[in-house]
Amino acid sequence: MPLKTYGVLIARAIGTRREGAQDSPHYQIHLTDDQGTHYRAAVNVLSQQKPADLLYLVADDFRHPVTTRLEGLSGGWNPLPPDPGGPNLDFVRGNLFDPARLRTLPADVAGPDNDLADLLDHYVRRAVDDPDARLHLFGARFGPEPHVKDKVFGFLPGNGVHDIHMNQGNSGRFIGDDGVFQDGGLLLHFPGESRWVGIFLAFQSQSWHTDDTTGRPLDGVDGTRPKPGTRPVRIVSALVHPTGAAPEAETVTLLNASPEPVDLSGWRLVDREVGSARVSSAAPLAPGASLAVTLADGSRVGNHGGEITLLDPAGLKVHGVSYTAEQAAREGWSVVF
Repeated sequence: MPLKTYGVLIARAIGTRREGAQDSPHYQIHLTDDQGTHYRAAVNVLSQQKPADLLYLVADDFRHPVTTRLEGLSGGWNPLPPDPGGPNLDFVRGNLFDPARLRTLPADVAGPDNDLADLLDHYVRRAVDDPDARLHLFGARFGPEPHVKDKVFGFLPGNGVHDIHMNQGNSGRFIGDDGVFQDGGLLLHFPGESRWVGIFLAFQSQSWHTDDTTGRPLDGVDGTRPKPGTRPVRIVSALVHPTGAAPEAETVTLLNASPEPVDLSGWRLVDREVGSARVSSAAPLAPGASLAVTLADGSRVGNHGGEITLLDPAGLKVHGVSYTAEQAAREGWSVVF
């Protein structure tokens, strides 16, 4: 069963507190929205399952169409249905980042700048010091509890958000939280710098090949996240805004980075919102060779930002990329990934 209360909290950070080495320590953030409502965000920094250290990735200059989809949402808590067309996060389908770039950090150890709590503190404290900065915290709502003070910051009513991490591909007792388009994460917006920072967390025990309906690990499939430099075929560019009158010939270019030829029979390119296209190749893609796939039969990629995913014949994700409306704005130019 997916999370019952998934959504995004948009608020200003006004304080933080670190928790020590407990069974499940968290990095705690105190926030208020524009109406003065107080919230607490509980961010996991240690897993209850082994391996205990979390996977993390920071996109210091985060560019993705989800930031545009967040426009128009009000401050405070915004419920989000599990819909691929909304501003939801999905680590598998949303192409928010390359899972191969995830790294581990211990939760909390002595010394500066050497653990996950230090990393979170570096960015969140910057947001605390900037009155215009806003945090966008994706996860599950808890509260409000009218007669219970918050256990960390003491405000009343107790109220906040947790599960600010990947929420699919779970194992053991956490499999009941699985779902699609309901992953947690932190997006920090610094308007004065015209910049977003994305912080994404996952557990080492989670699978990266999950069912498109339930979010559960696929049976009989190795769900281990990809290692850097091991994907044989990658999406390297896309011509999403060709010159000329519509319908233009949009293309997505693939590269075989491996030393062996790759048979692309049955492979597909999928766009999150506008459908899919077959990869047509008369012969296996030679080592080091590229292939420009022309989108036909009504398939297309959007000019206003989007995500493109490459699937193998079994429907498993091979690679995925994203681009913004700004990147697609120059007519005739390919977006290079």
